[in-house]
Amino acid sequence: MRVESDGTGAGLSERERLAIRIEIAVVLVVTFGLSGFSAALSLLESALAPGGIGGRTVALNSTRSAQSIIDLLFQLVGVARLAGWAALGLYLLWRSGIGPRMIGLARMRLRPDVLHGLVLAAIIGLPGLGLYLIAHALGASVTIVPSSLGDHWWRLPVLILSACANSVAEEVIVVAFLITRLRKLGWSENSSLLASALLRGSYHLYQGLGGGLGNLVMGVIFGRYWQRTNRLWPLVIAHATIDAVAYIGYTLLRGHVSWLP
Repeated sequence: MRVESDGTGAGLSERERLAIRIEIAVVLVVTFGLSGFSAALSLLESALAPGGIGGRTVALNSTRSAQSIIDLLFQLVGVARLAGWAALGLYLLWRSGIGPRMIGLARMRLRPDVLHGLVLAAIIGLPGLGLYLIAHALGASVTIVPSSLGDHWWRLPVLILSACANSVAEEVIVVAFLITRLRKLGWSENSSLLASALLRGSYHLYQGLGGGLGNLVMGVIFGRYWQRTNRLWPLVIAHATIDAVAYIGYTLLRGHVSWLP
């Protein structure tokens, strides 16, 4: 079943409209909205620094403690936080009568979910890597270190968990939750898609303009796919695959290839 608005938001009282706007605002403040503001400040700081944007390095999965077990617990707390964000979005949609099945999180299927997810990962991931390398060479991107975790027994499982948590949180909140709630307010498909894509691009600005632009394009493609198919699993699979390949690939290739910054 596809969840759609008639495009007018008809039938909602002013109190209901206000409640939805407050709900959206609270969720974004708790999750990716403030992350976008913080990322913009990070980009500005990098631009004003002596070395510029190209002189800054950002670690996505960094060591939090010199003690292996404590570091592991810190990493798991980060995973749990992202899972909690996704759960918040799912809960609020469920409270409004929109269960997981209605946003495309029914039982996963090989086709179209897994295969479409892998295709989306290739469409986004390969050009994204090329864009990053070009932007980095031009000094328009920070140096991204996907993982700086120590060589612990738990490093690879944690990186995979982190990739999955990032994926679920972003696709549930930025695509399913935000677009669904904007539909309820009467926003058009194009307007809600643009809002979703801009949000996704904003909280990646810490990577530089290239990272922000690349994720904005990713947001347009992912959002439109969901609007047309109402299947969220392919987006979750694609995003998790992109992140996992980046995290683990960097860990394995670091110091062995010349083209990796």
